[in-house]
Amino acid sequence: MPAPVRLRTDFSATELRRLAKRAKHVNQSRRLLSLAAVLDGKSRAEAATIGGMDRQTLRDWVHRFNAAGPEGLKDNWSYGPTRRLSAEQSAELAQIVETGPARERDGVVRWRRVDLQRVIAERFGVEYCERYVGTLLKQLGFTHISARPRHPGQDAEIVAAYKKTSRAR
Repeated sequence: MPAPVRLRTDFSATELRRLAKRAKHVNQSRRLLSLAAVLDGKSRAEAATIGGMDRQTLRDWVHRFNAAGPEGLKDNWSYGPTRRLSAEQSAELAQIVETGPARERDGVVRWRRVDLQRVIAERFGVEYCERYVGTLLKQLGFTHISARPRHPGQDAEIVAAYKKTSRAR
């Protein structure tokens, strides 16, 4: 059976309880109380029960406490990766999507995700996968709407002359 991890001795049980009382984070407070119970001589299982965790979790928190002190017992939530497009670039992308493509410049008559992927890479130097471009468009407030196809060389006057009109009743 492995030996228990030694707890640093520069804090007493009383000091840990005082820190737990002043802590602004509830989880940090209960972890400090568990460590204070260990310093009081309680078993690791009892101390873990006081903090609402199991012995292995208590062991992990002992390692964090030994390395970083009471501040190491706070939750360190990650907010995910930073955005690769700045707010200005996102606004410019929204403007690009809103105005639509120019057939001569962009080579397409309507935006597809793969086309926008290419535009983002060319203009901003950021590589996204095709599926994430759809997520990015949704974040910008766009939804998928498919219009009825219209040939770019279609003449509106010829179409109007060809349409059948019925007599008014």
